[in-house]
Amino acid sequence: MLPKVRLLEGIFLDSQEKGKDYLLYLDVDRLVAPCYEAISKDPRKPRYGGWESMEIAGHSIGHWLSAAAAMYQVTGDGTLREKLDYAIDELALIQRFDEHGYVSGFSRDCFDQVFTGEFYVDNFNLGGSWVPWYSLHKIYAGLIDAYQLAGNNQALEVVTKLSEWAYAGLSSLTDEQFQRMLICEHGAMNEVMADMYIITKEEKYLELAKRFCQKLVLDPLAKQVDELEGKHANTQIPKVVGVAKLYEITGEQVYRDMAEFFWHQVTTHRSYVIGGNSNREHFGAIDTEVLGVQTNESCNTYNMLKLTEHLFNWTKKSVYMDYYERALYNHILASQDPDSGMKAYFMSTEPGHFKVYCSPDDSFWCCTGTGMENPARYTRNIYSYENNNLYVNLFIASDLFLEDNEVELVQETSFPESDKTTLIFKEANGEALRIHIRVPDWMAGSVTVAVNGRKEVADVENGYLSINNTWTAGDRIEVDLPMGLHTYTAKDDPNKQAILYGPIVLAGALGKEKFPETDILADHQALDNHELIDVPILVTDEKDVNKWIHPVEGKALMFETETVGKPGDVKVTLIPFYALHHERYTIYWKVMDEQTFGHFVDVEKQEKEKMRRITVDEVIPGEQQPEVEHDMQSENSNSGYLHVVRKGWRDSRGDGFFSYTMAVDPNKPMYLLVTYYGSDDTWYVDGKTYERTFDLLIDGTILAQQRLKLNKPGELFDVCYEIPTNLTAGKEKVEVKFASTEGKAAGAVYGLRIINEKQ
Repeated sequence: MLPKVRLLEGIFLDSQEKGKDYLLYLDVDRLVAPCYEAISKDPRKPRYGGWESMEIAGHSIGHWLSAAAAMYQVTGDGTLREKLDYAIDELALIQRFDEHGYVSGFSRDCFDQVFTGEFYVDNFNLGGSWVPWYSLHKIYAGLIDAYQLAGNNQALEVVTKLSEWAYAGLSSLTDEQFQRMLICEHGAMNEVMADMYIITKEEKYLELAKRFCQKLVLDPLAKQVDELEGKHANTQIPKVVGVAKLYEITGEQVYRDMAEFFWHQVTTHRSYVIGGNSNREHFGAIDTEVLGVQTNESCNTYNMLKLTEHLFNWTKKSVYMDYYERALYNHILASQDPDSGMKAYFMSTEPGHFKVYCSPDDSFWCCTGTGMENPARYTRNIYSYENNNLYVNLFIASDLFLEDNEVELVQETSFPESDKTTLIFKEANGEALRIHIRVPDWMAGSVTVAVNGRKEVADVENGYLSINNTWTAGDRIEVDLPMGLHTYTAKDDPNKQAILYGPIVLAGALGKEKFPETDILADHQALDNHELIDVPILVTDEKDVNKWIHPVEGKALMFETETVGKPGDVKVTLIPFYALHHERYTIYWKVMDEQTFGHFVDVEKQEKEKMRRITVDEVIPGEQQPEVEHDMQSENSNSGYLHVVRKGWRDSRGDGFFSYTMAVDPNKPMYLLVTYYGSDDTWYVDGKTYERTFDLLIDGTILAQQRLKLNKPGELFDVCYEIPTNLTAGKEKVEVKFASTEGKAAGAVYGLRIINEKQ
């Protein structure tokens, strides 16, 4: 149970206020504009840019509703409440124009096709639309939050009509057709339908929640089998949040098994030091921490915290809150710019990179949406309360109200700048209350607790120290939580390490060398092509970090190394990752002893620098964002993931093609570098034979014909095609197409780049 909590002065209150400012800044008329256009009506104002100008439009009004409802609940801001009520009025008005009760930011046509049972589907396209259930799920969730958190009854009316529309349309689908539909990303539609059952007690919504559970992904989890490699990470996490809620409704153990196994695999085997996960939005191989610019998608961690809340409530084990704290401070708090309030899509782990934020009006990425919600969720899980047991999970300055017990409890702390927190009963009537205080996994010594100045000796169970007492106003519980420096070693390389102080990841503050003009971006760009800088390697034979890292006197949570940075014997300044913005940083360091450094050559860095220098544009086939951003067109095309080479691919079969719009430099010779798999050969599938012979075309002109026939068995290989200058002269972009004919297949293609130097 989540009690009533108010933040007090500190880093989280500052971030909450900045988040509220952005919610107040946004114009509801512009957010709902796509919903008007979806029913062929003129909006009151033009729609926003970025993703709100695309087929995924409308997801942002859903996120805004959830964020505004939660923010109103924790702040009571009247202006925000007025905007929230107005937004619901607008959606209700728009809904009246559709005879079935549909309301969204895109046309209903894709769903009309789906409801016939005959529809096109791939991972990110359903009925010719970009992830329509995913986008619509945000509106469902926003309406439910507006009702449950802000008490807007009209929101319930709108979401009930929308749910009736979905149930009626989907009722005609067979189970096979329904599961086929779920191939396309669909958010947590199982969760919102479970919520509708909780609210209305209508069995049909529980039935629909269960149907929205994708067997292909969830059934292996029930059997404790990890098949996550290569899968789009945030497509999967919301599904598991939904099954966690279904467990709470039904008590069916299979749902709990899915959720607990998934959580364990992701947090233990598939996460980075800051608590985030994914590289280029996808789960990689187990127990790897591949560094890069597009790691740690913020949406993923938002959803992992939702899942963690469920699991903690089932068990009250501190392991869940240990993870929650790590991800909250080091990813969620770190993902909002404290100056502008803008949000980050990815948290780069590329040494020497920087954080990149959305623009106020022209981004509206998925992580802009969850980023709107995060600041209003900071009060969640600081405390949990159940059956006269109060759990102190997080050490955040806050005011707690337990109305049933007539208790007001204030937590005074400057954590993590201080390793102490004090719980003060501002109001209490002498009733008994058992207090459980988390004993974190990062402790550098033993926790000590004193009640009204008297030291307590208490048992620790499930990672919580418990005190049972009758409390009166003025009672104080003082807690000492000794913190210290320690290292984190990556799962795939003992020389790849991060440095922490308690739960706080420390980043190397590397300044603004070769820093871009701005780190606020309108569009989600291919950021891998950044200019690299030299990042020190930390070289020391001393294993104890306290011997070569020291606090900077007079500067809270600022540390400095000895002259262990190589080359050059430099010192490095370390500050909390959540506090580092608008400069380059490193959170993963190469750490090695003197002997190892003496023979070390950074081949990986040399290769990255070379590819950065020669690359004009790049597409990763099969990945959602690169394909959307490069205007992928296709027919009879498929994508997938090949575990043996740990890469995604795309092909076409029969009379088909796939194409991308790619940048070129009209003033230089251009080359097309394509990556293939050397074991590809004639393909036999579904009773048909496909010879892998296909054409490569630039703006409709055949560049080359390629035959794949066991060219390099067992490994990837590149082919470099020279592009005639007459095909790029005077152009900034060209269409790159792979085309197959009947009986043939194009690809599979595992990567393609436009480069300016022949390889």
